[in-house]
Amino acid sequence: MTASDRHGSIVDTLLASAEPSIRWKVRTQVLGEAPGSPEITELRTEIQNSVRVRRLLAPCLSADPPPVYAKWQGPHWTLTALADLGHPPGDKTLHPLRDQILTTWLDESYYLEFEAATKSAAYRGRGVPVMRARHRRCASQQGNALWSLTTLGLADDRCDALVERLLHWQWPDGGWNCDKNPAADTSSFYETLPPMRGLAAYAATDSAPAASAARRAAEVLLTRRLAYRVSTGTLIHPEFAKLHYPLYWHYDILGGLKAMAALGLLGDDRCTGALDLLESLRLPDGWPAHARYYKVSDSIALHHDSVDWGGTSTRRTNPWVTADALAVLHAAGRLRL
Repeated sequence: MTASDRHGSIVDTLLASAEPSIRWKVRTQVLGEAPGSPEITELRTEIQNSVRVRRLLAPCLSADPPPVYAKWQGPHWTLTALADLGHPPGDKTLHPLRDQILTTWLDESYYLEFEAATKSAAYRGRGVPVMRARHRRCASQQGNALWSLTTLGLADDRCDALVERLLHWQWPDGGWNCDKNPAADTSSFYETLPPMRGLAAYAATDSAPAASAARRAAEVLLTRRLAYRVSTGTLIHPEFAKLHYPLYWHYDILGGLKAMAALGLLGDDRCTGALDLLESLRLPDGWPAHARYYKVSDSIALHHDSVDWGGTSTRRTNPWVTADALAVLHAAGRLRL
């Protein structure tokens, strides 16, 4: 094994990062430090007080906060970011944001449904359209909310209702889709990944139905080897083979592999190709972000984010992508230090 085959120098660089969340990701997800140890608890307090977290929360705590789902500065996206950053669980100061999110995604309109035969008809009714026995619902919204609230230790009894809605809307193949084309009969990767992660996280609270639903959802991805068409074996979408951070509601192979790791499924042979592809995208000192879904700005506008997540480049590594890639390779037994 040559020096270039090893990842130790990359790990050392990340451990020296000024970002406490990068250090937390590496120490807990790569080096296997106990999440509840005094040292990691102290690190998570540093995360809570970090400049990045303060900037993420600032729009939501301002005198004129953005709507809950405002991309990417509303409470929905802020808590999703905090959950991935290692913000300490059980922070009561986040309860107002939690309550806004749950009020939004458990609105009475999500308990109404109507039959629709055409795309135009699906947009005319109030509630969730049902077309050819499939609920056309953007379940990524309830899914991301379930994942972030559970991960942040903010879940309460209302999260049971999020689980119930996700199970109610689940398609026969195990996933979800909001496509209003009546002919659409296959779940979407975009709409399936967040609910799968949310249900898997919630299943850790000893919920057998959530665990079963998450495992069924995993088959949507695994059947397609996390990125490839069943019919032709070709890439489903060019963006799937690029790396991004954050993903928000999007999909790429790293996001898919992170979810498989959470479900303990990286040992499935159908993950092998995606793992090989991830390894092939490595630069000498880590992994890049090939593209991004945000613009850094303090102003509230579509796709504006309050912080910089490392930018994009084909030649320069991104520490957030690199930390997640190392975590996946560790979980897959492919990490060489």
